Amino acid sequence: MLKAFAAAFRTPDLRRKLLFTVAIMVIYRLGTFVPAPFVSIHNVRQCAAQKGEGGFLNLLNMFSGGAMLQLSVFALGIMPYITASIIIQLLRVVIPRFEQLHKEGQSGTAKLTEYTRYLTIGLGVLQSAVYVSLANTTLFQGCRHQPIPGANPVKITMAILAMTAGTGLIMWLAELITERGVGNGMSILIFTGICANFPGMLLNVIRSNAGWKGAIVVLAVFLAITVVVVFVEQCQRRIPVQYAKRVVGRRMIGGSTTYLPIKINMANVIPVIFASSLLMLPQMIASFGNQSSGWVQFIQSNLTRQGVWYYGLYALLIFGFTFFYTSITFDTEEVADNMKRYGGFIPGVRAGRPTAEYLSYVSKRVTWVGAIYLTVVALIPSVMFSEMGIFQGTFGGTSIMILVGVGLQTVKDINAQLQQRHYEGFLR
Repeated sequence: MLKAFAAAFRTPDLRRKLLFTVAIMVIYRLGTFVPAPFVSIHNVRQCAAQKGEGGFLNLLNMFSGGAMLQLSVFALGIMPYITASIIIQLLRVVIPRFEQLHKEGQSGTAKLTEYTRYLTIGLGVLQSAVYVSLANTTLFQGCRHQPIPGANPVKITMAILAMTAGTGLIMWLAELITERGVGNGMSILIFTGICANFPGMLLNVIRSNAGWKGAIVVLAVFLAITVVVVFVEQCQRRIPVQYAKRVVGRRMIGGSTTYLPIKINMANVIPVIFASSLLMLPQMIASFGNQSSGWVQFIQSNLTRQGVWYYGLYALLIFGFTFFYTSITFDTEEVADNMKRYGGFIPGVRAGRPTAEYLSYVSKRVTWVGAIYLTVVALIPSVMFSEMGIFQGTFGGTSIMILVGVGLQTVKDINAQLQQRHYEGFLR
């Protein structure tokens, strides 16, 4: 592996891409420490320490690399861009125009990317407006010093504009990594934010009542889940596909046998993020209500991370979103039509509609395994660390799956480029 890494840096083109990616990651981390206009970073740190760990902002704060609870210009992180991308992808099912653009190839993809950028800025304005408006009240309620001293419409507007501009800059940085660097830009920035929080989280565990014993348990669970994620993420159900011989011009093409890979976890970590986001809504709504009300107390006692209701709904939502998102990303009818167009067929299955039904049957059975895998990996660390009194944060199943998944994909991308240059690569 070390020889392959040295070979990657000896290749001028690949070395330039790797250094460019690292430079963007450094810029992203530096931006998380730049406070928004009129924000007192001293007051913010005191409020964050007084507020403690927990609450519905933890997932967003994890994705932003800790920038959200620092009220920095990168407070929203990459989440608006991720949300916009998912929304545009889901709208393909609802809006025929979007599905038509998706099928048009590069020009249609460019148009969808443009819509994603506009939606990202819109979500950035909306989220930053809500976040800044509530910074001195609900989010940091009970703090001695306000994060934005003497807040007025001018100061709030300037902070909103700065955070929205930060969202646009992060979106641009992510696209730069995708175009000129190594790997997917969004994934790399999320990976950077989670890794940046890991040492601090582990130090907090050591300083807590859990002590070194708790830190050892955390690392053991982390390594065990990493092994499971690496194994499952590379598992596939391979469906054999044969292509009939065709005459194109004066050449005979086709006649080959290949396979159609169906991953165990085609939905990746998206269902877990969806489920976590939906379960944040009741907590967020309850924070605006009267704390002595019955419905607020019910939410706080049953829909928190320590409640049985929370874990049950969490598991059901992960299952539901896994099947829903898989059905959108893996369009069996489109795959069957493409196979028929190029003369491909599954042995023993007729082309066209029967092929689509067979692929749907196989994908649903595989998705059951993927849904169980996602639920177990997401719930086991949460339940274990909650019982031990350890704050989950970076050590949750969601963050571990993101870290391992992004790491595997990035290594595969580097390995593919090394193999193009006749090097052995990372994976042997």
